[in-house]
Amino acid sequence: MQQTKRISPCLWFDGRAEEAARFYVSVFGDARIVDTLRYGEAGPGPAGTVLTVEFELRGQRFTALNGGPQFIFTPAISLYVECETQDEVDALWNGLLEGGAPQRCGWLTDRFGVSWQIVPRVLAEMLKDPDPQKSQRAMRAMLGMGKLDIAALRSACDG
Repeated sequence: MQQTKRISPCLWFDGRAEEAARFYVSVFGDARIVDTLRYGEAGPGPAGTVLTVEFELRGQRFTALNGGPQFIFTPAISLYVECETQDEVDALWNGLLEGGAPQRCGWLTDRFGVSWQIVPRVLAEMLKDPDPQKSQRAMRAMLGMGKLDIAALRSACDG
């Protein structure tokens, strides 16, 4: 028997696992629902209701679990999405923000309480710039933003 070696997040929802998975798949272009597992007669949920939904975003598998109200999401764990362009930042930020709340530094909390970081790839390059003045200007600019703006970050970095 071949063993699958992967680590995938399991996200705990209070009865909204299927809704959340469908929402995430609608926001990301390269995404799909992989499988849905429903309760049978043995329960503990009502037969036919969703227990888990396995979905994939950009090749990464996730499981959405209808676990009940015992646990909620916190920003202590977030989903980090690296973006190549401002258009990609804008599309993901705006899509995930629908019904959620913006945070600082490229973070947002979606309508389900899941924290996301929508970050342009070039930010890391700016923050690692060998010129400490440039990297500090980029850091200060980032700290003042909600949604990250590549042009404004570059402008700050370049002085």
